[in-house]
Amino acid sequence: MTRITTTNPATEATLSSFAMMSRDDAFAVVEASHAAHLQWRSKSLEERASYLMRIAQALRSHQQAFAQLMTQETGKLLRDGNAEVELCAQIFEYTAEHGPQQLADEPRTHSGGSKKAIVAYCPIGVVYSIQPWNFPLYQPVRVLASNLMAGNGVVLKHASLCTGSGLMLRDVCLKAGLPKGLFDVLLIDHDTSDEVIAHTRVRGVTMTGSDESGRHIGQVAAKHLKKTVLELGSNDAYLVLEDADIELAIKTSVEGRLYNNGETCVSAKRFVVTAAVYEAFVAGFVKQMKAVVMGDPMADATQLGPVSSKAQFDTLCEQVAKSIEGGAKLLCGGQPDAGVGYFYPPTVLGDCPPGTPAYEDELFGPVASIIRAKDAVHAMQIANDSRYGLGGGIFTADADRALALARDQFDTGMVRINSFGTADPNLPFGGVKDSGYGREHGGFGIKEFVNAKAIFLP
Repeated sequence: MTRITTTNPATEATLSSFAMMSRDDAFAVVEASHAAHLQWRSKSLEERASYLMRIAQALRSHQQAFAQLMTQETGKLLRDGNAEVELCAQIFEYTAEHGPQQLADEPRTHSGGSKKAIVAYCPIGVVYSIQPWNFPLYQPVRVLASNLMAGNGVVLKHASLCTGSGLMLRDVCLKAGLPKGLFDVLLIDHDTSDEVIAHTRVRGVTMTGSDESGRHIGQVAAKHLKKTVLELGSNDAYLVLEDADIELAIKTSVEGRLYNNGETCVSAKRFVVTAAVYEAFVAGFVKQMKAVVMGDPMADATQLGPVSSKAQFDTLCEQVAKSIEGGAKLLCGGQPDAGVGYFYPPTVLGDCPPGTPAYEDELFGPVASIIRAKDAVHAMQIANDSRYGLGGGIFTADADRALALARDQFDTGMVRINSFGTADPNLPFGGVKDSGYGREHGGFGIKEFVNAKAIFLP
């Protein structure tokens, strides 16, 4: 029987081994989720919210165990794992607090306003959640919280290298009292996953991952008329304009590039710097990147852990090598030490030209791409010269200018001004272009997989 084996990327030691499910086993999980959903949908919004609050409490009570397991499976810093658990608890609480209002029946009128009507936001059934490894708890939780609140069942196919984290989430939900079967985890291969998408009981598919995988899953789902939400990759550009606070820009950019070991879809990746401040930004940025402490992700002093796997390590090595061959300048890093663990050093590539991976693609790891722009207009052109459109940022002293650029010109789903961050439960999360479609958080995700049902009253 085929098995999934998880490995600690810091030590290369085997963690656990899990038996993969057969097609019939996977289908049984889907059927069980549907059966549980039929009971769950009859609960009031307030009743569902009470379960979410209990799950939030249960997450906090298992915070240390969750954080340690995530660090062992993916190499993320232990303190980042602890912060991730707290964020997930807050997401459940936010959803419980605001969900009943967001999903409440909405009064309308019909027949020219002479008669009453209601828009009811009704659950649709089982939602299939396909999630990556970089945030082993947050990625499934942002789907789970919204869809439980909406009355749906959820089945999760997690990335194989964080299988243990997915199973722990299921077990914690059960301990919190969530009905058995309503949320469960599938340990399956890609071919079986495609069959799950086609399953009659699956009514929606949500996936976070690469644009290549998103295309495949979107096509399979479309063939079977299943709605999808796809949150895909990006090479987010952060603009450093001529009037920027350079010290703030440098400090924030280092944080934004190295957060979660640089393995974040919405992290700062390309730094588009205007010529007037290019040299000053590069000098300070390289200095701070060189000073970063890389090592054991469990240690408090560590600022950068390993990348998640050998495959990810090898991909990063290849992307950096091709970027240098294409004309990018290696300003620091780029030469991993031989030894145990998939540790890639903080790396800066300067004057990255179009056509290189550093300019065109997503570098998922602690590698920063710096691109020189003539001025602010040119910088925005470079930022939008990408097939991606998830997030981005602007460093400038002119708040009105920044807002105008962010709102009217930045072709992304999210923009940060003089700051870096990832997700907030109160604001929509998602992208445009090859970064996918659909939204999560902020009251938007809670209605992605509901039936907005029009009821015409006499």
